[in-house]
Amino acid sequence: MREEIFSQKMAAKKKSKPTAEFADAPINASLTDEEKIDMLRTMVRIRRFEQTSLKYYQQDKMGGFLHLYIGQESVAVGSISLLGDNDHVITAYRDHGHALSVGMGMNECMAELFGKKTGCSKGKGGSMHYFAPDKNYWGGHGIVGGQTPLGAGLAFALKYQGLTGCCLCYLGDGAINQGAFHEALNLAELWDLPVIYIIENNGYSMGTSQKRSSAHPPEGLAARAKAYDMAWSQIEGVSLYEIRAGVQEAVERAHKESKPTMLEILTYRHKGHSVADANADKYRTKEEIKRYMEEHDPIDFWKKTLIDEGVITEDDYKEINKAAGAEAEEAADFAIKSPFPDESEIFDDVYWEVDNNTEAGRTGRHFFHK
Repeated sequence: MREEIFSQKMAAKKKSKPTAEFADAPINASLTDEEKIDMLRTMVRIRRFEQTSLKYYQQDKMGGFLHLYIGQESVAVGSISLLGDNDHVITAYRDHGHALSVGMGMNECMAELFGKKTGCSKGKGGSMHYFAPDKNYWGGHGIVGGQTPLGAGLAFALKYQGLTGCCLCYLGDGAINQGAFHEALNLAELWDLPVIYIIENNGYSMGTSQKRSSAHPPEGLAARAKAYDMAWSQIEGVSLYEIRAGVQEAVERAHKESKPTMLEILTYRHKGHSVADANADKYRTKEEIKRYMEEHDPIDFWKKTLIDEGVITEDDYKEINKAAGAEAEEAADFAIKSPFPDESEIFDDVYWEVDNNTEAGRTGRHFFHK
């Protein structure tokens, strides 16, 4: 069923907007060869990071959950490549790809998976709780849909401070039925908040197909935004050109009009919901998985695009892939050799205000000043 729906939408999009049209969009036509290669490199680094993480998880070197981003790399890389200094990112528990896309290092990300002190959250957050405030990256949230009102809050802060920026708030197709998400949509449209909700629609809410879990208009999940009089669009998620062209429209709407947008990007995860998902090839047919891996892989698509454009050769790609694999293994070695956090630190870094002895931390009262 997922395969049939995706194929129909792909065919419709090919008729209405050829790939060349997305490539010729101003935001893409201005790309340099090096910028195109950097996006390929980032996607490959994400995949090799995830493959290496899976290997060590299966060796019982990690605890907790592990939600892999393999197959969805183009969504994070394409959308985040559009952001500037006052733009922010917040996402759900499948957060490794977004983290590497904003510039977090493999060492700090891998060490967090191993629960080590050198991790980005000092080993206390694990796979679902990456953070990098210095890069405007606000997680990594394990509660389904919990990041969506926070995304509206980040956008509110930008507007409150008079800054031209936006917040990209990512969520899975399973989170669209959470009440907090709809409350956030209502406020975002009422208050004209520059938030962009990006539904990464990989077709399954854990092991439940979209058809069985979510009622929506024929146009797709993002069409639910019509109930809030909010701008919306659906984007096919294989091509970086199409993702960048579509998301750029939403970014400009946020920057110039301070208006929200709901985007649905069609994608597909090659692995299960998490590594603990033992039935990933049972609720999806093996034929469906094989087809997406062979015909809709975003890395293969972008690699072929750049080879066809004469930007890289097959040998160039092999070098990029080799370097990414070596970097991931070095990160794992770094993580293995790093120390665990000391038990005495268990209450540190829980609440910033207390750690920094601010008035709010001492009194429990917050004051906002413009």
